[in-house]
Amino acid sequence: MSASPVHPRLRRALAPLVAAALLLPLFPALATAAPSSPAAECAPPAAPVVPGARVLSVTAEAKPPGVVEEPWFPPLAYPAACEIKVTLTHPGVNDKVLVQAWLPKAGWNGRFQGVGGGGYAMGNFTFGLASALAQGYAAATTDGGVGEDGLNPSSWALGPDGRVNKELLTNFSSRSLHDLAVAGKAVTAAHFGRPADFSYWNGCSTGGRQGLMNAQRYPADYDGILAAAPAISMPRFLVADLWGQVVMNQEKTRPSLCEFEAFQRAAVAACDTKDGVADGVLEQPLRCGFDPAKLIGTKIQCDGKEITISRAAAEVVRKIWAGHPAWFGLPKGAPFSVVGDAEPNPIADNWVRYFVEQDPKFDLKSVDYREFNRIAAKSPALMDRFIATDDPDLSGFRRAGGKMITWHGWSDAIIFAQGTTDYRDRVERRMGGAARVDEFYRVFMAPGVDHCGGGTGPAPVDPLGALVSWVEQGKAPDTLPAAIEDTTRNLCRYPLVSQYDGKGDPKQASSYRCARG
Repeated sequence: MSASPVHPRLRRALAPLVAAALLLPLFPALATAAPSSPAAECAPPAAPVVPGARVLSVTAEAKPPGVVEEPWFPPLAYPAACEIKVTLTHPGVNDKVLVQAWLPKAGWNGRFQGVGGGGYAMGNFTFGLASALAQGYAAATTDGGVGEDGLNPSSWALGPDGRVNKELLTNFSSRSLHDLAVAGKAVTAAHFGRPADFSYWNGCSTGGRQGLMNAQRYPADYDGILAAAPAISMPRFLVADLWGQVVMNQEKTRPSLCEFEAFQRAAVAACDTKDGVADGVLEQPLRCGFDPAKLIGTKIQCDGKEITISRAAAEVVRKIWAGHPAWFGLPKGAPFSVVGDAEPNPIADNWVRYFVEQDPKFDLKSVDYREFNRIAAKSPALMDRFIATDDPDLSGFRRAGGKMITWHGWSDAIIFAQGTTDYRDRVERRMGGAARVDEFYRVFMAPGVDHCGGGTGPAPVDPLGALVSWVEQGKAPDTLPAAIEDTTRNLCRYPLVSQYDGKGDPKQASSYRCARG
């Protein structure tokens, strides 16, 4: 892996803090369970029974109130808690898996929350647990036995024989998720003297993929699942994330970020008002027909120098927007700062190195179009059975009475949002149409929003609260309240889109309605 700096957007989104933006709502939860009686003293409970695993140790330690400070997020204060650590192993695997729970000393809301991870990190041990604790949840997360490095899986991906470590990959993809649910809920019940009233999963990116895996493989583990910007088809979309690098290498043209931004701005300017208001956000980026060739010959200023947009640069952009035939392309309006960066996305680059080619020295720079076609076919052929969470059969989750919400930003520069809409469409075809699927699974698209938050569009302010209200009060959300600075919007339930009424304040949600696109 290159030692060059990782783009801040990528590190913010794919480091183990990925779920943090979802875990701290701007407004109180829409439904609140009755406060529990005070917790017991902080002492190690009996070892939980975890099917298929052997518990090695259980420890407990009183945790005083504190503050978590992380880049890109305001300081977060959390209350006193009991920290319980369960270390387990799977016989014959020779692994060591940590499940860590934070249980509030007082004010437990009666709920359990499983906290998702980001990139190659299964869990979020700092901001994620603290965010859940601050809202009164008993919360748990796991490392799956693969550590906490969200960008680089080199410490565990390959076994001594140089081949993929299938057991640890199984932990990462699915097995350790069930361990987390079983152990986390068990220590919660032991500590408080009763089980949680409701259990929720909360995650984005890898955490979103984990949410879907829970619904597909372990449908009874959670009453509600928040699976945001989900990494649904990892073997496909991670290879697709490298398409721009191959295009630039093969076309021998590498536009600067400044040039890429010029194409992004031009697309937004050309299609901005299709939703009835000029706000710098594309409501339906897939319907934007802007042709990058229109910018050929245009002069722009980059770092104080005048640059003329070339035909070669326009062709690179056209290919990136079109995408490789095996997957989708970068949506118009989304930033190029990951796919067009000077170095490839390390999550995707390491995926090909370790899980596809199984060669840490593999160099993407040597890959031509034909070779890329081979990699794009090989990745799902090898890895889908382990980690692809794109099974449209959610009948088990529906029978268990679960509810699931997914939201995804249309300007997500890492996990292109078409993967989410495609999955929802396939679930509808498999399970009897939109109306039946809406009874338990709803998707909300966020125009202008980047990966798990950020960007130029309003992001959901409390999607977990909406999920709680649906599970506990039966209030299925038709919209998700969203905000950015002084602008509010109600994100529409897919496939509906937001349309301006033409007369109200364009910065207020009340001036829009949801309609067919």
